[in-house]
Amino acid sequence: MEHAILVNVAATRSEKEEAEESMTELAGLAAAAGAEVDGKIFQVRPRLNPRWLVGEGKVEEIANAAREADADLVVFDRTLNGAQQRNLEDEIKRKVIDRTQLILDIFAQRARTNEGKLQVELAQLSYNLPRLRGKGLSLTQQGAGIGTRGPGEKKLEVDRRRITDRIARINRDIDGLQKRRSSQRESRRESPVPTVSLVGYTSAGKSTLFNLLTKENRYTSSNLFSTLDPLLRRVSFPDGAFFFLTDTVGFIKRLPVELVASFRATLEEVGEADCICHIVDVASASSDRQLGAVETILAEMGVAGVPAVKILNKVDLLPDDERDLLLRRNGDPHAQTIALSAKTGEGVADLLRRLREVIFGGYKVYHIRVPREAREITDSLAHRSLILKRRESQHFLEFKVLAEPAGIVNFLPYLEQGAESW
Repeated sequence: MEHAILVNVAATRSEKEEAEESMTELAGLAAAAGAEVDGKIFQVRPRLNPRWLVGEGKVEEIANAAREADADLVVFDRTLNGAQQRNLEDEIKRKVIDRTQLILDIFAQRARTNEGKLQVELAQLSYNLPRLRGKGLSLTQQGAGIGTRGPGEKKLEVDRRRITDRIARINRDIDGLQKRRSSQRESRRESPVPTVSLVGYTSAGKSTLFNLLTKENRYTSSNLFSTLDPLLRRVSFPDGAFFFLTDTVGFIKRLPVELVASFRATLEEVGEADCICHIVDVASASSDRQLGAVETILAEMGVAGVPAVKILNKVDLLPDDERDLLLRRNGDPHAQTIALSAKTGEGVADLLRRLREVIFGGYKVYHIRVPREAREITDSLAHRSLILKRRESQHFLEFKVLAEPAGIVNFLPYLEQGAESW
């Protein structure tokens, strides 16, 4: 395990509280990457030093702290350019990385599918390409540990042209994946089955809720970015209606632009959803800032117009009176949020009720009875409605469907009463 010293630079003293919160998050990122934090160093500096980011005296303080703690690594909570990184390593005599490199390292560890590995490699190469001049030959050396691993590291050659060519090849591969995803989304768009996408700050509990709703056992952890590769699964209501649920990568403040660009094919799933479930860790002291960070990213992705359900997760961690108050509000039809615990299941029935209202609000249940000799008319039924039940008799095909009124116009002569009795 590597040992790390964390460094934060705030522009004003009034930013100190937010800086401490950011450092707590940075410590969580370091732990997720496999490092033990041995110290935190703050500096308030209105004008950043172009050579080291921090002042000369602070560089010496960092070097002494790293030496006394026998730390292997110094992590800055701001983005460093190639020259600053090299200058700091020369002075501190330790490996120096920034917040972006730390997040990229975590993504490199979490990627499991070929698509995820390609996206991480593209992000790493895009980050390192403008830093080639500052790092020089060091990029040809294979390192170990945080900030140096991942599927893209072995590709980092000094030759800028080779790296640019590799980026172009990965972009072509990702474009191919994007086209396949677009084709899949187009097929889903032609289907009446709605899609709900889970979004939220990393570690807000998305995967736990995904497991609960889909009855799966996907890996979950309190670590940041515990899961990376997206999933799509079917979720059914008691009456047989169903929707597709997608889980995406967790968001975070200052999500590296390289990652947003690399994961564009994956993140487009959010924009194509019929409903977004925005999960918030209501027990976190930073819940408001996390909520704002996710909403900012969603707005930048252009999905602000998609219907959304805001979910206040982890109510089981609140005092009993606060938990009970939030859960009681679920019964208010005008409530803007649904409170629940994905861990205990409290409030999940309220979430399903709300989702039913949002994604099937204009749908009705119909009973369709078609003579066997006219069965070809039912070929389009699956494209116009959700088939809840089907049964056959000697002379008829009968269907219980959930559809919008416009979707069953062609079946008006075959409508029967009593669908609810099935």
